[in-house]
Amino acid sequence: MAAHPMQAPVVSVQPTAYRPAAGSEMWSSSLFSCCDDMGICCFGMWCPHCLACQVSSDAGECLCLPMLDGLTGGMIPAATMALRSTLRERYHIRGSVFGDCCIATYCNICAWCQMARELKYQRNLLRVNTTTNVQVLLSPPAQSPPYAP
Repeated sequence: MAAHPMQAPVVSVQPTAYRPAAGSEMWSSSLFSCCDDMGICCFGMWCPHCLACQVSSDAGECLCLPMLDGLTGGMIPAATMALRSTLRERYHIRGSVFGDCCIATYCNICAWCQMARELKYQRNLLRVNTTTNVQVLLSPPAQSPPYAP
């Protein structure tokens, strides 16, 4: 008698991340919602340069990118503005380059805290989506092989 081989699992739904239409989303927290995550708030308050480097790294950019803000002579922090614009485009968040420029210039530490909270939110959202959208269906063998006593 030939034994029936076990059939491989079949993935019926591929994991995906929710992607809304471009420009339809808001930031997951407002610019001044530091109390939403006190760890990020304290990190930004006592070591803003360390937070900026961490956020840059978490966003997939060079760890030293925020240090370029010091090269602009104290004017517009170009690296902050560029990373903020990048995150807006990546996560389809409403806004403009002008708004990013104003926020990066006048509310720099709050901008870095907001970006840190957004990255944390998006990371958690992706983790939830990939674990809840996967369904693996195992098909049992057509006929069980007889067992010898």
